Amino acid sequence: MITKKIIASIAVISFVSSISFSAEVRITKDLKYLDVEHAGKIVRIQRIQNTKNRLTNSYTKTSRPCPPFCIHPMVVARGVKTVGELEVLKFLDTKVKKNEGLLIDARMPQWYSNGTIPGALNIPFTLLKTENNAYLDKILQLLGGVKKGTKWDFSNARDLLIFCNGPWCDQSPRAIKSLIKVGYPRNKLFYYRGGMQNWELLGLTVVIPK
Repeated sequence: MITKKIIASIAVISFVSSISFSAEVRITKDLKYLDVEHAGKIVRIQRIQNTKNRLTNSYTKTSRPCPPFCIHPMVVARGVKTVGELEVLKFLDTKVKKNEGLLIDARMPQWYSNGTIPGALNIPFTLLKTENNAYLDKILQLLGGVKKGTKWDFSNARDLLIFCNGPWCDQSPRAIKSLIKVGYPRNKLFYYRGGMQNWELLGLTVVIPK
């Protein structure tokens, strides 16, 4: 009797294990995960494996006052490409890895501290405003810009992929428009419109900054 119970238990465990394996949640059919560097450590970006997982944070909220939380168009500015999650991952794996690009979280620090995309650098949109900003020149230099008189040369500047909270968030559009205003090449700017809301809805890895 005991032997039969043990065999039955093993059969159940094997069955459950086979379900877990076959129901693996990948990013795409051919991509299970992507390892990226964040704050000097390697972080693995993958999707939450629990297929019953549900969001419980503020990104479950459907309605916010507009203004300021209005829905933004798919194209944030002429010449700036809008991208999705797979393009963000490719950008991390190519441009960021080769030090040719930066993934920028343009949200204010209180938003950023709740969690961000691995590999992202926090540059709040307020630090990119073009008027009465003592930090702008230094930031543009760090991005690869060279000031020549009153003009900027961005020919060797990094590509920037910029995001904020989601389609209702104004922080990354404002950052992009500020960069365009100072002459940053539009073809070096990319807009992840889905932002943190879409990132978390897809169960992708989030890191909590220290």
